[in-house]
Amino acid sequence: MCAACGVATHVPPPPVTTSEQIVAGPGTAAPGMVQPTATAGMVQPTGAVGTAPRFAALRSRDCRYFLGGTALSMMADNIEHVITYWVLWQAFHSPALAGFAVISHWVPFLLSVYFGGLADRYDCRRVIQAAQALFMAVSVGWGVLFVTDSLTVWFACILLVVHGIAGALWGPAEQLMLHDFVDRPALPSAVRLNATARSLGILFGPVVGSALLIGLGPTAGIFVNVAIYLPLTVFLARTRFTGHVRGDEADVRSTQVSAFDAIRVIREVSSNATLVSMIAIGGLGSFFIGASLQSAMPIFAMDLHAGNAGVVYSVLLFAHGAGGVIGGLLLEVTGRIGPTVRAAIVSTLVYGAAMLGFAVTGSYVAAIVLLVIGGTANLASMSISQTIVQLLAPSQIRGRVIGVYGMAANGLRAGSGLTVGLLGGIVGVHWSLAVSGAALTAGTALVAGYVARARSRAPVALAAPGLSATRG
Repeated sequence: MCAACGVATHVPPPPVTTSEQIVAGPGTAAPGMVQPTATAGMVQPTGAVGTAPRFAALRSRDCRYFLGGTALSMMADNIEHVITYWVLWQAFHSPALAGFAVISHWVPFLLSVYFGGLADRYDCRRVIQAAQALFMAVSVGWGVLFVTDSLTVWFACILLVVHGIAGALWGPAEQLMLHDFVDRPALPSAVRLNATARSLGILFGPVVGSALLIGLGPTAGIFVNVAIYLPLTVFLARTRFTGHVRGDEADVRSTQVSAFDAIRVIREVSSNATLVSMIAIGGLGSFFIGASLQSAMPIFAMDLHAGNAGVVYSVLLFAHGAGGVIGGLLLEVTGRIGPTVRAAIVSTLVYGAAMLGFAVTGSYVAAIVLLVIGGTANLASMSISQTIVQLLAPSQIRGRVIGVYGMAANGLRAGSGLTVGLLGGIVGVHWSLAVSGAALTAGTALVAGYVARARSRAPVALAAPGLSATRG
């Protein structure tokens, strides 16, 4: 049995020094595939990236439990949104407060590099448990305010901000735990399945939240929601993985957490064209489409004139959420799309094109199909780029590098309120989403050109800092 991942059938490779290369030409891996290669005189590690069996991450018992807990916690996150947003609207009828709810949820992710530093330095189990404790405290806080009929705008704003901070704190430590649960070849599977688990939570959160709201009422419903966070918290108290089992923990623990981490990390990875391009891919989709699509969905539902607007709205939301789940499962089942720069770029181009098509179509059926395609492509883009970032990030600053990616892929979602929301108030939501989709496509094409130029000029720039690169 492997002492690192606990999988009975996995025999760990010899402890060798490896280097990273981006395979740019023909060979056993797809172009742009991140693939470990042994340095001169060393034994090649068994199982290159992309060769792991289907659903490889599920072979680790701890990873299975972690993914299940992640899905439940993400569902609880969205249940809270359903209940509290409804209560806030009924109490205050304030569009400004509704806008603040979206901003407060995503702006804390701009601090992801700092939270990544905490994940680098401390036990990731405790970091995630702290985030879960904040989530539960916020749900209890809402319940107390509902019971005592003492809800005010200021109390609501405080709870919304704390909830956003909890989500940002959770992210980098979660990714480091995935790096611990599975070996290197199975990491793409773990990242995909984790993204799929989150998509499941996002998909079923509104359904369960609506059931709790209608069946139990907002007060009882929000207290029940606290219990849904518990499975992940309890599991983390039992697992032996810390997020640092596979890395050089001594180097990690000696690294100080600083307010200037973002600047330092960006400077360190700026010479790595692959890392820069994947961070840019995450930021482009976040900024141009982001979270505003969901908030604008009622307008599209009404403009399609396909019957009851409420039913159409629910179907459109379900289609987009289902696309994420379908995308994760298809990637895992087929195993044909590896963690390559080309795959990340193509999937992002498809996402932008699908959103452009959705914005201009007048067909209900076409809108559903395009949302499913867009959700599938978005999950592929995010999971592939996230995987590449994790594979290339130096171990001693892996959490911080993941934090930079999270800052782009999640923190910039607040900017979509400008690209889709504010611009939509001027030219209409259909036009603003179409322009945003086109801008995402154009920006992704620029990233592709940047990678191609960097590869032709200096192949070594495509390797992780401090590691060598060769053409395959």
